[in-house]
Amino acid sequence: MKKTIFIVLFFIINSYNNWAQPSTEVYLFELNKNKEVTNPVNISKNPGFYDNQPSFLDNNTLLFSSTRNEQTDIRVVNLLSGENRWISNTTNGSEYSPLKIPGKKATSAIRLDKDGKQLLYSYNLKNGKPKVLVEDLVIGYHVWADKSKIVSFVLGEESSLVVSDLKNKNNKTIQKNIGRSLHKIPGSSKISFISKAKKEWGIWSLDPVSGETSFIINTPEGAEDMCWTPDGTILIGKGNILYKYNPKKDSGWTEASSLSKFKLDGITRISVSPDGKKIAIVVMESEKK
Repeated sequence: MKKTIFIVLFFIINSYNNWAQPSTEVYLFELNKNKEVTNPVNISKNPGFYDNQPSFLDNNTLLFSSTRNEQTDIRVVNLLSGENRWISNTTNGSEYSPLKIPGKKATSAIRLDKDGKQLLYSYNLKNGKPKVLVEDLVIGYHVWADKSKIVSFVLGEESSLVVSDLKNKNNKTIQKNIGRSLHKIPGSSKISFISKAKKEWGIWSLDPVSGETSFIINTPEGAEDMCWTPDGTILIGKGNILYKYNPKKDSGWTEASSLSKFKLDGITRISVSPDGKKIAIVVMESEKK
């Protein structure tokens, strides 16, 4: 029992350190049909701090985790007006990985309290009122399969791929040793995840109802932060290069765009707008001022 508690606390503390350390910025680009990016705009404008995990609430509204007052809260940016506001202000903890909840005026996010407690919450978009969504799992990353099912990366001795049915209040572990990138596959009810069970990491699909998984493609070596565009193309970042692959027509990865011309590097999280015309990319903050 003591060993189990120690393992869980280790992963909680380790995940906090991983989230808190890097200085990152969120950039918004225009994305064309060839998956080339243009017109970069620094959306976070928060030098020296952690700004990460962007997701689109709609075509003109971006959510992401942003640092202020020595904590990380959910920030919302109106991409048309430039208006910024905050959904959360949790004095005893921080929020990460905000996502739109299907069919509700709310967002879900991981909350890590100062006492080490880590749970998945929902937050009302108007008043920020929080509510625990999954009480019995230490979730690190998640994605909504539908209005009542969540697929998540759960912390433990090995990271686990878990499907949670909120309506029936049950959790089903699918497999171990996965990556942090979980996404809904466009035009289907399936979820993509990255398996790290082998030396070569692979992108797989998951049917959250049956639990069936299918191989899609291996990632470029060491790359794990990806997203899907509405036309079914996978985008994945490595260094300053954005690669693309469409399972329906491509035989392998090809370079889509380089951020070197914008003097940006260290691509991590990426997210594409519902209409496929905008892309948010997180990059490491440049040491050159």
